[in-house]
Amino acid sequence: MPVFPQIFLERPIAHRGYHDVAAGRPENSRAAFEAAIAAGYGIELDLQLSKDGVPMVFHDYDLQRLTGARGPVQQKTAAELAAIPLLHGDECIPTLPDVLALVAGRAPLLIEIKDQDGAMGAGIGALEAATAQALAHYDGPVALMSFNPHSVIRMAGLMPDTPRGITTCTYRAEDWPTLPEATRDHLSGIPDFDRASADFISHDHTDLTTPVVAALKARGVPILCWTIRTPQEEAQARLIADNVTFEGYVA
Repeated sequence: MPVFPQIFLERPIAHRGYHDVAAGRPENSRAAFEAAIAAGYGIELDLQLSKDGVPMVFHDYDLQRLTGARGPVQQKTAAELAAIPLLHGDECIPTLPDVLALVAGRAPLLIEIKDQDGAMGAGIGALEAATAQALAHYDGPVALMSFNPHSVIRMAGLMPDTPRGITTCTYRAEDWPTLPEATRDHLSGIPDFDRASADFISHDHTDLTTPVVAALKARGVPILCWTIRTPQEEAQARLIADNVTFEGYVA
């Protein structure tokens, strides 16, 4: 199991980059990543898969909220996606190789692999393989995570020397209406942490006092959390969490 790099605990992590639409920096944009680097923050980003198997730096499964275009990301090629402008900025959707070339080791990258199964199941693999290929020769600090433990397990096989974690929460029904109750109950206990040879968790900051988080912390597992939006939330979270993923204020 790789040692979790201290650099991921030393500086706050900018959620989807240090984004600010009023300043022309959409989430998961080059401008947001450059701003995070300039401010001395770490960077969290999300990956979705294009139709032709390229990891795209984009959070949602559908294009509309962030671009105004319609349709799933997976139904368009990387070239088509790279030509779609992000709202509130002057750039288009980047690929993971684009972002790696931009960052070039200047900030730690916390990369979330979005669930491609649709129900946190085992129907994954293509995005994980494409991510590993893109990262094969990248020299900067990287950690990988996913809500789907199958993805974390797959990355353990593909990139055993790269730190990895499970993105977690208590899986309330109102927040996860499409997941079956049995799946939500299973995942909320973080039962796959050891099976995935995980190095950390990134947990919902509103539920940091749950017994499963306390048990992992007692084992010395680094606890990250998401998504902090005020200094007051950060102060409260840091009573338990070792670091925060934040947005919307100067951390």
